Amino acid sequence: MARKLYPIGIQTFEEIRKLDNLYIDKTEYIYRMTHTDGKFFFLSRPRRFGKSLLVSTFKSYFEGKKELFEGLAIEKLEKEWNEYPVLHFDLSKGKHMEKEQLNRYLLDIIEKQEARFDCMSNKIDVNIRLDDLINAVYQKTGKQVVVLIDEYDAPLLDVAHEKEKLDVLRNTMRNFYSPLKDCEPMLRFVFLTGITKFSQLSIFSELNNIKNVSMDEPYAGICGITKEELLTQMSDDIDALAEHLELSREETIQELKDHYDGYHFTWPSPDVFNPYSLLNCFADGRMDDYWFGSGTPTYLINMMRKYEFLPADLGETIEVGKKDFDAPTETMTTIVPLLYQSGYVTIKGYDKPTRLYQLALPNQEIRVGLYGSLLPHYLTDKSAKANTTIAKMSVLVKKGDMDAAFCLLNDFLETVPYCDNTNYEGHWQQTLYIMFALLTNYRIIVESHTAKGRIDITMETADTIYVMELKFNNSAEEALAQIEAKHYADAFKMSGKKVVKIGLNFSVKEEVNSLEWKIVS
Repeated sequence: MARKLYPIGIQTFEEIRKLDNLYIDKTEYIYRMTHTDGKFFFLSRPRRFGKSLLVSTFKSYFEGKKELFEGLAIEKLEKEWNEYPVLHFDLSKGKHMEKEQLNRYLLDIIEKQEARFDCMSNKIDVNIRLDDLINAVYQKTGKQVVVLIDEYDAPLLDVAHEKEKLDVLRNTMRNFYSPLKDCEPMLRFVFLTGITKFSQLSIFSELNNIKNVSMDEPYAGICGITKEELLTQMSDDIDALAEHLELSREETIQELKDHYDGYHFTWPSPDVFNPYSLLNCFADGRMDDYWFGSGTPTYLINMMRKYEFLPADLGETIEVGKKDFDAPTETMTTIVPLLYQSGYVTIKGYDKPTRLYQLALPNQEIRVGLYGSLLPHYLTDKSAKANTTIAKMSVLVKKGDMDAAFCLLNDFLETVPYCDNTNYEGHWQQTLYIMFALLTNYRIIVESHTAKGRIDITMETADTIYVMELKFNNSAEEALAQIEAKHYADAFKMSGKKVVKIGLNFSVKEEVNSLEWKIVS
């Protein structure tokens, strides 16, 4: 039997169902949210996690299109199938705009809804216009109105790190959303979704009855593809991929988990796969880094610099309280809320006595994609050659031939242009960390504490622990001497693995980067 086509790039529920594309059934969540306490709901999820499709599913449900839901979970749950007028606002195109342009954009999307219900207005204030629209639709249909807002934060994301611009655009958006409170009696259901979490007071004024379900356990699997959904609804797809890759079913599932699984949006939570990457993987028949295919996360780079967050910090588990990562974007004092809400780190555990969450990189795709995006910022225009070097080094490290690996690295570094901001030890520590992090899934630690001091870099493979000390414009001998003098290797005596000590010295001679090393097993 031929497989169903994957809805890659299709975010409209009605189109997916009419084309009989693959649809992972999320309709039980739709029923649950529409038959619970309250009528105002907010959901935050990373980009390309199916938020727009979810909004579209709500739209079809409230429009009473029962035929689209045949064979899905909600068909057995819903008995009434009442039809409501739906106002659907997609703010995804409201990016990179100044105040006046944003106002025109908001008026335009309101006009499109006015045209649907034949209640055009000539008023110029977006708040009054939206208020009139809700009133007019309510009076015209005699039914409460459903308001669905997709990517509510899109106009604000690009300026979140620029306070003055953020304040201006935030006020514009607050003005747009302000009628929702006073219109409450005329509203059946309001659903907003986006990537980041802005504070209610800053965006929604006095609308204090919004239920944020982003970390609610009953909705943990509402977006993305859970492990259970993968194994049941995509079972045949797994078998087909396994055959194509010449792997067993079990090996294929493990590869999919390593690459695309690992997301948790509360604790406890089902394992959640990145849906965009997973479907592209099945469609192409290969494991690849699809989520980062759209380009370098420049905004993230800028924010990492602003908060002095180093690439090596991403490799460590971050322990934080809920308020420290599930925090409003505009009030955050660290980069952690942005990393979490954007999907670069996720929940990996929770300690009940301390109420602390453990956050870490979700999977291999994020690890490789993120470090690959960071690399050009440390190696200027040589990132393509760096990727080739890293690939060759990976083979040598697996063989345990570190001498040959460093020979390759030195040859490469000599081609990297010298500049003033590379002229210190910390730069090369982070560069080396990124390159090692891209090699494989080896455990890599920066500034590991011992009884006698801190080890610059520790890398643990399947059978070996490499203890590395870095120097700048000094000597590899001195770096190795420090390892010996402070007995860094003693910390790993009980590991059962071979311990290799490596002294490294980065230097600049006649504006050419060079590396020397000493290795002692």
